[in-house]
Amino acid sequence: MAKAEQQLSLFKRGLNWSWLTLLGEEKPTEVQLYDRSLLVAVIGLMGFGFVMVMSASMPEAAKLTGNPYHFVIRHLLYLLGCVVIAAFVLRIEVKYWERYSLQLMFAVLLMLIAVLFVGTTVNGARRWLSIGPLRIQVAEVAKFIFIVFMAGYLVRRHDELLDNNKGFLKPIGVYCLFAVLILFQPDLGTVVVLFVCTVSLLFLAGAKLLHFFALIMLGVITFVLLVLFEPYRLRRVTSFMDPWEDPFGSGYQLTQSLMAYGRGDWFGQGLGNSIQKLAYLPEAHTDFIFAIIGEELGFVGIVLVLSVLCFVALRAIRLGNFCLNSQRPFEGYVAYGVGVWICFQAVVNVGASIGMLPTKGLTLPFVSYGGSSLWVMTTAIMLLIRIDYERRLRLIQAIQGRATS
Repeated sequence: MAKAEQQLSLFKRGLNWSWLTLLGEEKPTEVQLYDRSLLVAVIGLMGFGFVMVMSASMPEAAKLTGNPYHFVIRHLLYLLGCVVIAAFVLRIEVKYWERYSLQLMFAVLLMLIAVLFVGTTVNGARRWLSIGPLRIQVAEVAKFIFIVFMAGYLVRRHDELLDNNKGFLKPIGVYCLFAVLILFQPDLGTVVVLFVCTVSLLFLAGAKLLHFFALIMLGVITFVLLVLFEPYRLRRVTSFMDPWEDPFGSGYQLTQSLMAYGRGDWFGQGLGNSIQKLAYLPEAHTDFIFAIIGEELGFVGIVLVLSVLCFVALRAIRLGNFCLNSQRPFEGYVAYGVGVWICFQAVVNVGASIGMLPTKGLTLPFVSYGGSSLWVMTTAIMLLIRIDYERRLRLIQAIQGRATS
């Protein structure tokens, strides 16, 4: 009793002490009600992204609109939207996400159907729904909501997933429905991201290894067939294997990206001093912003950005582990899914810009220009912070209960 009172007194004064010996949880460096490190890392990435979008987009904005600050202003408005979204999501209790996960999935399915008929077409792809002045890329919303749906399903049907084939096939059927609708846009990159998240969550939930390996093989075969039967996808794959074979045709974007990295060397040419952004590298402020980072900030800048992205992804996975250990499976699966999503999308974006992977049109999380990506990623991270807040609050209540008992 005396020990409990002493620990409670230390907590109230904000001093460090161990939760590990009390409740079997992790040992934090200080008592906090939310994950400050994760929040600071994400805000840092967004601030850095704003600076790099400003640097990378001004030449193209001046050429297209006559206003060099066109994309900068829009990106600033997107960031203000992130603040509104963060304030809203942080007020929603996690139980409501779990309760309405199925309804959210159906709502996104309707949006994916609607975009095929009334969506806005950009560069030959019909991926955006215009709602007044706002234009939302539905596939970005689908990534997040699908993770929430999968987490809810794995909680509701966990025993069915382990015991029979039906429990395994149901989420695969939902994934296939999402994938077909997204491929009609077309957007193969999002389909690949959803597949990786699906496989990861099913594996973490304890799906049978036979089902797991069969799903991976089916996914690989399907991907190969989708590439072989679509000429533009086949050109992307062949051009990334040897971009210098056609440096002014199919390999143009990648060769310009590689030249940007080459100019960057160790410490870069300096912020704002990129040459490739001057009408040489297409999509310099979106899909290939990492190449501009490499050119202007060099290898050191690249390592720092990748380190922060890795920290965010690992922090999410760490939170998932804590939640599962605390018997909070929905929160755990959501955190795992978001961590895998951020990590995989960053790897694909960077891999495409350095020629290790085919171009997939995926943004660099929190850094690239684009309202839909920023808003959806902000929603996902704020949900993680809310999950962590509720988890820590339960710990404090448990400690106080032990101290008064």
